[in-house]
Amino acid sequence: MNSGTDHSAAATLPPTASTFSSSLRRIVPLAWPVLIGQLAVLSFATVDVVLVARFAAADLAALAVGGAAYITVFIGFMGVILAVGPIAGQFFGAGRHADAGRQVHQAVWIALAMSVLGSTLLAFPAPFLALAQATPEVGEKVRGYLLALAFSLPAALLFSVYRGFNNAVSRPKAVMLLQLGGLALKVPLSTLLVFGAPSLGLPAMGVVGCGIATAIAMWTQLIVAGLIIRRDPFYNPFQIMGRGLDAPNKAALLAQLKLGIPMGAAILIEVTGFAFMALFIARIGTMEVAGHQVAINLASLLFMVPMAIGNATGTLVAQRIGAADGADARRLAWHGLGFGVAVAAVLGSVIWSLRESVLGLYTNDPVVLAAALPLITWLLLFHLADAAQIITAFILRAYRIATVPVLIYVAALWGVGLGGGYLLAFNVSGNVPASLQGAPGYWFAATMGLVVAGVALTSYLAWVLRRTR
Repeated sequence: MNSGTDHSAAATLPPTASTFSSSLRRIVPLAWPVLIGQLAVLSFATVDVVLVARFAAADLAALAVGGAAYITVFIGFMGVILAVGPIAGQFFGAGRHADAGRQVHQAVWIALAMSVLGSTLLAFPAPFLALAQATPEVGEKVRGYLLALAFSLPAALLFSVYRGFNNAVSRPKAVMLLQLGGLALKVPLSTLLVFGAPSLGLPAMGVVGCGIATAIAMWTQLIVAGLIIRRDPFYNPFQIMGRGLDAPNKAALLAQLKLGIPMGAAILIEVTGFAFMALFIARIGTMEVAGHQVAINLASLLFMVPMAIGNATGTLVAQRIGAADGADARRLAWHGLGFGVAVAAVLGSVIWSLRESVLGLYTNDPVVLAAALPLITWLLLFHLADAAQIITAFILRAYRIATVPVLIYVAALWGVGLGGGYLLAFNVSGNVPASLQGAPGYWFAATMGLVVAGVALTSYLAWVLRRTR
């Protein structure tokens, strides 16, 4: 692996326009495997949406509610665990490989502790069902789906340790290949379990089958990841395997939690700002929440691109901080942000212009299509703001800064987005235009919340980078 040499060479370049292309030559090789891997992960949900949309509307509504509950639990805990990335990345940049490897053991302890709490929440989902005011039919389906995901959660969180560490040491392809393998297993399993196989005596399970397929795929993925770490000589300098799991180390755990808890809180706020949209829109009607599920899945697919660019940029920035090259870290930060926003503008424009054809790929139900189409009105601005805020957040985490973003997210995503959306969607004031009532009101408010978050985080990043000069 020669990434250290490449970074040093790039750091000697003068801060001219040519450094932008040199930054892209470092960012893109790390970003595209992350993008493909995350698309594979998101495709877990996309496959479920497409299959269940063709199975029954009630199952699709249960998928929306159950998916919102699972994402709320998983993403928040995953954010805490991914603090292993910036910390290990700085050690890796400084050439301290064994110290980087020790972070994996401590992250495993955190993942195990969070698995106990998270699986319990999923196995007893009454609070989520009450918030969504789900019908008895939908509620029963949600319970079965989340029970299967409760078994999946420990594997998903432990795999997040593998993912965070590999990205930190510029090895995202190792993660990507396993994520693609998990998807290859998930697709036929979900198809079989959703629709059943009468010739084999296997009944159609609908949305519950999706949860069972996910659990099988995630545990398989984790087992293979463990075998790779044990047998691939790349990992030998990190001393991850061969001596058993290190005992919990108070200083290392506190360092990860100090960064990870606000990281997890920020990600949780971001995700729940949208996941709770599904729970509240479910109160309006089954078709409305089904339309929202299609639209938010499309927005989530687009989001994977800036998230991959942000991940790659943050990884390189953390490594350069560890190597005590602050000037290169700052250049990478601005170049990664500019590149990500430009790509988002192009992608958002293309998808918005082809919105009717794209939505037709999800479902041929005219009622669901009619519910989804007005929500896509805000897609371009939604995606641009989303790109700016997520890339900036990754860069700030590379500097081990995560607390201020939490405050920004609370005000922007919960206050403007979720709170404002509730006021519009349910016409609390009594004078909201009809075009902004229901699900479109939530999407308008969510877009404005992302704009506020993007502007605030970018301004804060500029202040941080000026201070590091």
